[in-house]
Parts: sequence; C-alpha cells; structure tokens
Amino acid sequence: MQPPGAKRRPIRQPLRAGPTLAYERLSDPILVKRAKDGDPRALEALCARHQPRVERLTRRLLGDREDARDAAQEALAKLCARLGQFRGEAAFATWLHRLVANTCHDSAARKKLWEPLPDDAPAAPTADLGDADELRACLLELPPAQARVVVLKDAYGYSFAEIAEATAMPVGTAKCYAHRARAALRRRLEYAA
Repeated sequence: MQPPGAKRRPIRQPLRAGPTLAYERLSDPILVKRAKDGDPRALEALCARHQPRVERLTRRLLGDREDARDAAQEALAKLCARLGQFRGEAAFATWLHRLVANTCHDSAARKKLWEPLPDDAPAAPTADLGDADELRACLLELPPAQARVVVLKDAYGYSFAEIAEATAMPVGTAKCYAHRARAALRRRLEYAA
C-alpha cells in the first residue's frame, strides 16, 4: 500500500512468471494428491512415469505382445478412473502393481487363457452327467476362475490344496470359488429345469 499523495509509477517491465512446476520431479505421493485434487497434469505425469513399468509387467504376465499392449492401456485407463480409490495404505507403486495384475488376470480370463491341466491329470469322468451341453453352457457363464476350480474339484477330484497349487491361488480362495460356482450352477440348472 502506498502512502497518501505518493505518485504512482507505471511498471514498464513485463511481470516475471513464477517458476513453472516440474511435474516429472515430484514424488508419487505429491502427484497422487494433486491428481486427486483435479490437476490433470499431475495425472498425466503419474501415467507417463509408470507406463514403462506397466508395459513390462503386462508383457511378463501375459506373454503375448498384443495382449500385453492392450492390457497396459486398459490398466492405465483404470488408473485414471480409479485413482480416487487409492487410500495410501500402501505405496502407490504397490497399488498400481495389483491393479495391473488384476487387469491382466481379467484379460486372460476374457480370452480363455487358462493354463493347461497337468499331464498327470486324470481323464474326465465318463459317467452320464445329465445334459452335458446344458452343464457346459452353465459353466461358460461362470467367471473363468470359478469354473476352473469347480471343474478341477468336482470333475477331476482334485483336493483344494492341489487346486491351490495348480492355479496359484490360496486354498481359502479355491474353497470360496467352488462354493460360489456350485451355488450359481445350482441356481442356473434349477431355473433351466
């Protein structure tokens, strides 16, 4: 504030711009905070920083180059859409790793990329299961992981420990998937009858 009666001088120089923010130098927590607050440049910087890691992970998990490229794009889109769900309880890179792994799992399930059964798997039962086509159609409607577990358990006689080892999932998850798959099959087959 100028004292009363002071003469004002016009500014002849352009105002200096403040230092521009170097987003690429900000840490992940700061970028996440800024992106959650609606800063699109922070979200862009976050995606650019982690894109190479996401692409490497999808290639390693899926193997196929085209599938990996699609999954990487999908994972980065999910990052943009779901960043608000990140609570900061783990490192951002850990959260993103899980998001990418889940995206790859979903992509593989959509393409029916199930691992082949082990060579020592017993032959499928030959007993009459009723309408096999109807059962097969019901199995295809289930999430692929649940269908795989119920087939390994009920058709091939695997124990839950063997299923957990063959599918790389915890025993509790295998039991849960079997329960859910059986309940869904029961509902669908009763409805169809």
